[in-house]
Amino acid sequence: PNPYNQLQKFCLLSFSEKLLVLTVATEETDGFHRFIRSANYFNYTVKVLGMEETWKGGDVGRSIGGGQKVRLLKEAMEALADQEDLIILTVDSYDLIFAGGPEEILRKFQQANHKVLFAAEALIWPDKRLADKYPLVRSGKRYLNSGGIIGYAPYINRIVSQWNLHDNDDDQLFYTKIYVDPLQRQTLNMTLDHKCQIFQNLNGAVDEVLLKFGTDRVRVRNTVYDSLPVVIHGNGNTKMYLNYLGNYVPNAWNYEHGCRDCDDDVVDLSQLKYPNVLVGVFIEQPTPFLPEFFQRLLTMDYPKDKLKLFVHNNEVYHEKHIQKFWEENRNAFNSFKVVGPEENLSQGEARNMGMDLCRKDATCNYYFSMDSDVMLTNRQTLKLLIEQNSTSPLCLVVSRGVWNIPYMAHVYLVKGSVLRNEMKERNYFVLEKLDPDMALCRNARELGIFMYITNRHDFGRLISTANYNISHYNNDLWQIFENPADWREKYIHQNYTRIFTENYLEEPCPDVYWFPVFTEKACDELVEEMEHYGSWSGGKHEDKRIAGGYETVPTDDIHMKQIGFDKEWLHFIREFISPVTLKVFSGYYTKGYAIMNFVVKYTPERQAYLRPHHDSSTFTINIALNNKDRDFQGGGCRFHRYNCSIESPRKGWSFMHPGRLTHLHEGLPTTNGTRYIAVSFIDP
Repeated sequence: PNPYNQLQKFCLLSFSEKLLVLTVATEETDGFHRFIRSANYFNYTVKVLGMEETWKGGDVGRSIGGGQKVRLLKEAMEALADQEDLIILTVDSYDLIFAGGPEEILRKFQQANHKVLFAAEALIWPDKRLADKYPLVRSGKRYLNSGGIIGYAPYINRIVSQWNLHDNDDDQLFYTKIYVDPLQRQTLNMTLDHKCQIFQNLNGAVDEVLLKFGTDRVRVRNTVYDSLPVVIHGNGNTKMYLNYLGNYVPNAWNYEHGCRDCDDDVVDLSQLKYPNVLVGVFIEQPTPFLPEFFQRLLTMDYPKDKLKLFVHNNEVYHEKHIQKFWEENRNAFNSFKVVGPEENLSQGEARNMGMDLCRKDATCNYYFSMDSDVMLTNRQTLKLLIEQNSTSPLCLVVSRGVWNIPYMAHVYLVKGSVLRNEMKERNYFVLEKLDPDMALCRNARELGIFMYITNRHDFGRLISTANYNISHYNNDLWQIFENPADWREKYIHQNYTRIFTENYLEEPCPDVYWFPVFTEKACDELVEEMEHYGSWSGGKHEDKRIAGGYETVPTDDIHMKQIGFDKEWLHFIREFISPVTLKVFSGYYTKGYAIMNFVVKYTPERQAYLRPHHDSSTFTINIALNNKDRDFQGGGCRFHRYNCSIESPRKGWSFMHPGRLTHLHEGLPTTNGTRYIAVSFIDP
């Protein structure tokens, strides 16, 4: 139901508080709904004037205007003019909220001891030449603001009955000329709310106000006059600050109860028909972990027949990833459209295109826009956002709730009905020199459309793309610093943490520990990277890569330093090997340093085995990078002191053993195929 229908059925005889709120609204905007919610919270009786009437009052946000409000108020007051005990409160609605109730307003109005009280502000508008005509005030705000007026009905009527101008003339100038007339000011017993007892205009006063959290609700406090205003007006360029205040006032959120209104509009999709969603994916720069992004999209917990997919790819580098995903999953979605770099679209043009696809499709209930740097780890994300039923949720991490915000980027949900009505124009992402997302936000704010974030759940994270180098064969391997969570998820074995929680490791030989560390993907990509580099050493004693140029026990290998992976590999050792060292060699604190880090290649044709030797290390790790019996036969490691051999290496698992003195060992022959291992001599 319309939020104001029952309020329009106003019956004076049933209203004991003698206060009637009159406001003008020609259409239902997000700001209007917020105003009505705050009025309902305090049980105000509100009569809305002008609903569904065409607005002819000009663009009051940028210039003079608003006379239509006075004309509508004049018409309404004709029927109320003889109600001597009736108090009229006339306020704006799109940019205004209540912070207190009718009893408080009536008490403060009666204390003012005037028949009419106008809101006040420190800035004069629209005619500065009238400043000298205002009466001087010792303390407080001097100039009139027409966004809030309270007075007895006959006196309000006497003021507005003087209106004989046009709808696009200025309402504030009209009231100002009446107020600065000394005779009228005395006859009508008018004054201004100089110290913000009732009305708080935010324009020019943002620094004066702060939130005051109480046990029952949140108030706005004016720190200059130590007052608790009842009517908070975001006039001028303070709409964003009013949105911030409205996230708390009057009782949207507090410390004791958290978010009070978050469940008001929530729907349960399990009880309803799932709406159709167009998912727009935008790849505007080289992005790490893109295959994982698409995999998460595929595994999202939402019926795929209800999803249409639009992908804009601006990077030639990613065409192989999109092609692979398209070939494997093109029939998984209701439809699948890709626009590639050959179209030469700007970011703004591409985003306009995606939004327009939903706008033109009457069956599109929601448009879900995602940049490729969004990693949604919550499979329920789309379902949760739709159930929240806000216009444009964006996921961030702050205090739990749903928050009206001025900016959003990367990922957001928009109702299809909003695109076809309030946002029916088609160029929202291009504006001056603004980033496309910021252009959208500016346009949405100017249309009066609220944008919300919801952080009632953990949805995921943003990936850093700033230092993504695509000159390697497998570029994601280098992302251990920039995107550690995604690197770990892709490359560290799923059972790695069980080493510490469940003692998930083995000791096949004395002081030789065996544990999972790499995923199959990590093993494959590291091998691919080495083969792509291709300059294997050949297992020769002469080796210019090391100090002295001579290797006593050479292997056929490539050093991590040769492929520019040395820093990343040492970081891997410190992050994932050092904790295991502390667990199995209790009391030894490794420096996590290694000079020799390399991948060894064993083949019967080049080098099949390695003779007995000690390592130049305090301890050594040896990670199997491929599968025995599938990729090679033979292989393994034998420790002479204990006559103990490990002949069944597991892909992604690492040995860890002392390097010197006690653990003389040899590499057993690889009899067929190719065996790869990653080796580090740690703490040499």
